[in-house]
Amino acid sequence: MANKKFYYGTGKRKTSIAKVKLMPGTGKITVNGKDVNEYLPYETLVMDLTQPLDITNTREIFDVVVEVKGGGFSGQTGAIRLGITKALLEYDSTTDADSENSFRKLLKPEGFITRDARIKERKKPGLKKARRAPQFSKR
Repeated sequence: MANKKFYYGTGKRKTSIAKVKLMPGTGKITVNGKDVNEYLPYETLVMDLTQPLDITNTREIFDVVVEVKGGGFSGQTGAIRLGITKALLEYDSTTDADSENSFRKLLKPEGFITRDARIKERKKPGLKKARRAPQFSKR
């Protein structure tokens, strides 16, 4: 493994952008200066963003510092998860990608490496939303 102090990853989801910094520590996760449980309102969101750390068994090895902006809680959680995944891949960059215990081999089947490209569709002229037509009245 590499001997750098910090590992960076950037994640995007919907309109959220997260800059993630992994550093050796005790497993503390800080989002925008607050504890993750204080920042995110639901426990399921916290579980969702820690999945890459749990799969690679690195939850107690790293402290995670996140700066995230844009979007809502769900989009921010997805962005943070992708950022953590990219930072873990940078940490594990010296391991051969084909080896059995590489982080890439663990994270790829779970779908964490893929960026979710779904964003809100633009509004079209003459419609109320992207596809919602005005209510039709016969009389």
